[in-house]
Amino acid sequence: MEANILDESFSTGGEYELECAIELYGQPLLRYCHNILCDYHKAQDAVQITFIKAYNKRNSFKKGYSLSTWLYSIAYNTCMDILRKRKLLFFIPESNNNTEDTSTDFISEDLKEALLKLTGAERALIFSRVIDEKSYKELEMIYQVPAATLRKQYERAKNKLIKALEKKNSYYNRLEES
Repeated sequence: MEANILDESFSTGGEYELECAIELYGQPLLRYCHNILCDYHKAQDAVQITFIKAYNKRNSFKKGYSLSTWLYSIAYNTCMDILRKRKLLFFIPESNNNTEDTSTDFISEDLKEALLKLTGAERALIFSRVIDEKSYKELEMIYQVPAATLRKQYERAKNKLIKALEKKNSYYNRLEES
């Protein structure tokens, strides 16, 4: 099913429309959530939660709007909830020592380390602009923040990421020189 047809039929549709939405937007949302959370398994959870929320609240989706934008907005809020929960769990002592399997992470360790220097919101903004090539107008609808504010936040986040990567790179350059 084409995106514009799905935009019109999702709010009144059923499981078929949900399947179409998953097929059309599942992978892009997974990449988006993975880059915010920096954890592939949590990103998979976030995407599943996103589609469950979208399906359960499909009646509130307004015809004439972009389903993609609506799903990205839900995914962003879901990822922020997961990050808040992760932050809270950090302060609760763990009963067992679970090490996360990063074999399915598709981000290099250096980039992951640099991205973790950013907040989840900054990672989301950078990913939306660079990988998904979303316009500031689309981002304004997703984040409910004025485009001018998003431009400034993007510039700050980009500079923060560049500095983190340069710092990492200068460390490697010094090692090679020794």
